Amino acid sequence: MIKKPVVIGIAGGSGSGKTSVTKSIYDFFQGHSIALIEQDYYYKDQSGIPYQERLKTNYDHPLAFDNDLLIEHIQQLQQRLPINKPVYDYTVHTRSVNIIPVEPKDVIILEGILVLEDQRLRNLMDIKLFVDTDADLRIIRRLLRDINERGRTIDSVVNQYINVVRPMHNQFIEPTKRYADIIIPEGGQNHVAIDIMVTKIQTILEQNSIV
Repeated sequence: MIKKPVVIGIAGGSGSGKTSVTKSIYDFFQGHSIALIEQDYYYKDQSGIPYQERLKTNYDHPLAFDNDLLIEHIQQLQQRLPINKPVYDYTVHTRSVNIIPVEPKDVIILEGILVLEDQRLRNLMDIKLFVDTDADLRIIRRLLRDINERGRTIDSVVNQYINVVRPMHNQFIEPTKRYADIIIPEGGQNHVAIDIMVTKIQTILEQNSIV
């Protein structure tokens, strides 16, 4: 009998700290059998669309994601089959020709802004987390990240936040909070919540006789 891995979904808005929470959990289980699947690697292939049209892509909308492929890959990992994780190239706004081979693991972390939006994805998860951080902190974190790491201007980041990120968050991301088993305030700074999650994951692994 195949022992299914533990699948953990970690959602939250841009700048919420979900990546920090993911890293904390991932680092704890380093040396164990753990894989990370990022939803933003699964943006739809747009190679058949003219480049000027691709520039209009709304990356904060559920329809931007190829959830069919993501679900197929999670199911394959649950069956202890390897996958080829796609790579998205933001410079050309479509999927790259490169892939990342991922072997089956005992723990799978699925992280992204909208991983709790699709019921089919939620049904594959053993634990569902939502990282909940105030909007003012999220915009500050996003501002610093995009300026320092992506070379963007303050005006471009603020305009994108007001016109796309904020309305998409309110319409699609925030409502998924109600599906979470645990809501973690303040992201990676909430060490108590992360410790509780790690303990819970260990318990499930022990129950499944995986560790």
